[in-house]
Amino acid sequence: MSPVDTTALGSVLVASAAAALAVMLVAFAVGTARRLHRIVDVAWGIAFAGVASVSWFLADGHGDDVRRSVVALATVVWGLRLAVHIARRGRGRGEDPRYARMLARARRHPALYALWKVYLLQGALVWLVSLPVQFAVLLPRPLGATAYLGLAVWAAGLACEAVGDHQLARFTSDPANRGRVMDRGLWSWTRHPNYFGDFLVWWGLYLTACATWQTALLALVSPLVMSGLLIWGSGKRLLEAHMGDRPGYAEYQARTSGFVPRPPRPSRQPRPRRTSGAPRP
Repeated sequence: MSPVDTTALGSVLVASAAAALAVMLVAFAVGTARRLHRIVDVAWGIAFAGVASVSWFLADGHGDDVRRSVVALATVVWGLRLAVHIARRGRGRGEDPRYARMLARARRHPALYALWKVYLLQGALVWLVSLPVQFAVLLPRPLGATAYLGLAVWAAGLACEAVGDHQLARFTSDPANRGRVMDRGLWSWTRHPNYFGDFLVWWGLYLTACATWQTALLALVSPLVMSGLLIWGSGKRLLEAHMGDRPGYAEYQARTSGFVPRPPRPSRQPRPRRTSGAPRP
């Protein structure tokens, strides 16, 4: 896979898998002790940061120093920001309904069921989704136009995700908004600015690994898997199923894009009925 050192790549792939596994096992121990498995959502971002850090360290002497450091730092910044945000959002709350429903299906050994279905599965996804980072840190070529484009896409995604999370946190912190649908700011342009931001982040990081056709082809699985998770997997689909019965949500869906931001559609007003005595226009 010229110009990537295949021996170094093997070491990075194995060490990255071990880093993701270690983070998830620690999270499992904490979640089991506290009986609060939503902690895995915090571990998700930390695991990406861990994979990027290990990859950066092991790629020393193999990849271009600037590309290696910029890509690793971009991943760490994204992962830790996400972890801190989720930790703050979940402070003082009980179990996430998704995990409560999942673990209710475990008739025997619920802890082992959680380990397999929640923690190890997410650890494997972290390793798979982070393949562009593992490839990019080993590329000896300096940053080119494609990589700079990728970093711009990453920055746009990070901004979209962070701003959307901040706007939602402010909205939900106001008791007057209890039970209401968030339809302001970025949330008036897309029902999922945070998920769309993640989408951009990982397509952007993918572009940083596209210095050769081989790495571009092998790393393509990452943004495709992340896109599938965000749109059809545990992201948009499950959240909208949960929100579907909330008053006003159907109207919000009708006027607001489901994923890619765009200006909101005008609200449809019901046409007044014409009585028999009303004049024709």
